[in-house]
Amino acid sequence: MLNNKEYLNRLYQSDKPLIIYKTDKGYDIYTDFSKRIIINKKNLKYFLNIQSKSKKTKIEELNCYVGFFGYKLLCENIGIKFPKQRSKNFHSGVFYKPQTKISIGKKIIIKSIKPNFRNISINTKKYLQLNKKFNLNLSLKQYSKIFNDFSKNIKQGKTYQIKIAQTYSKKGNINSIDLFWKLMKMNESPESFLIREKDYNIVSCSPETLILKKDNTIRTKPIAGTLRKTKQLNKNKALTFFKRNEKETKEHNMIVDMERNDLSKICKTGSVKIDKLKKVEEYRDLFHYVTTIKGVIKNKMSNHDIISSLMPGGSVIGCPKISTIQLLNRKEKFDRNIYTGSFGIIHSNGDMRFNIMIRTLLNFKNDIELSVASGVILGSTAKKEYNENYIKAKSLLDLFN
Repeated sequence: MLNNKEYLNRLYQSDKPLIIYKTDKGYDIYTDFSKRIIINKKNLKYFLNIQSKSKKTKIEELNCYVGFFGYKLLCENIGIKFPKQRSKNFHSGVFYKPQTKISIGKKIIIKSIKPNFRNISINTKKYLQLNKKFNLNLSLKQYSKIFNDFSKNIKQGKTYQIKIAQTYSKKGNINSIDLFWKLMKMNESPESFLIREKDYNIVSCSPETLILKKDNTIRTKPIAGTLRKTKQLNKNKALTFFKRNEKETKEHNMIVDMERNDLSKICKTGSVKIDKLKKVEEYRDLFHYVTTIKGVIKNKMSNHDIISSLMPGGSVIGCPKISTIQLLNRKEKFDRNIYTGSFGIIHSNGDMRFNIMIRTLLNFKNDIELSVASGVILGSTAKKEYNENYIKAKSLLDLFN
């Protein structure tokens, strides 16, 4: 019989569907899925509220669903209608119920309810990338036109901040396991994850936690502020830059106020507090400006209530959230797909953890795509925001060099 390390290597070399999720102590891998549920606007509420009543296993860590909600689904959930957009018709959302969990930390710990789970066949599939360079859906000229239109909307009072999305794409298929671990060596991020499926792959180094719910306490960690890394900069100098930069401060304050407002809808009066204010997080190519907010959830709030209040995350859209999404819908010709949706885990006791799907690569139907966005506010310039988008995409684009 295979030992734990041999089994894990065999699992990587197979084509068995699996999910990897970064944790504080290492990584959790989920596989041997007994259920795969496609989520749409008709069954979203039912799924969120019924999963806590589903039949439980003796292994508590396996009483969960892991998966994602796409951006469009989350918008439709709060009553937003979409115009016709170009779409790849990817899944609106998918969640999986695992029978096996592997925790990778100082040791490899495996828990499973599946008989003979170590019996795995090796996959011999070859992965082809049909072109080397990524194509970008918006040139600087095209981006500048949208930027200028949104700047007018801001001056007219229709929005205060808005995030323009750009998409890098190329043809090919990826070995998602190899790509994920290469990415983790380059740019490990707190909300990194991988999904390997028969019909698609997702690889992510997302830095942003949208929901961390344990018992009746909930936290969210909006990111608003990006600074390109140089040899002369460290975290202290980056913090000084953010504090002194009027544009970055305005953007950050607006997003934090919006997230506090979203939390206030589901939390007890007076319980929403700033947990960590305006901290700097360091990544491979950039520094981020981050605040953590927490609150105590009101009695009788369902998971659907919580997700409807907080998703889609405002830090990657703009504010005010609803009217800004509607403005974006009129200008964005391409479906955002998974970008700015949320990936995470829901436990049977109601605890949840969800990120925002940024810095996230999708491989579907022989297409590889990655979307990024930066914010338009009064005082920002099209060229600066256009270049900032490249900085955000760089860690994933560099995987293909």
